[in-house]
Amino acid sequence: MQRRTRTRRLIELGGLVQKAGLVDLADDDRATIYGALLELVGKARSDEADDRIALWKRRGKRAFEAEAETGKANA
Repeated sequence: MQRRTRTRRLIELGGLVQKAGLVDLADDDRATIYGALLELVGKARSDEADDRIALWKRRGKRAFEAEAETGKANA
């Protein structure tokens, strides 16, 4: 992966952490955010991983769709 592409991807992923509200919830504490993300990975590696990841994917898609609809309504 090229450096520019990797940098853009990391910035976008950081934006998702912000958009999800984790930065505010953790009071911008990197250790707390990292711990929360590690907890998610642990849950994703459990026996119910496929179901859990599918649930997260559906929630994310719905949130993106709702945001897109809200953006269209405000345009």
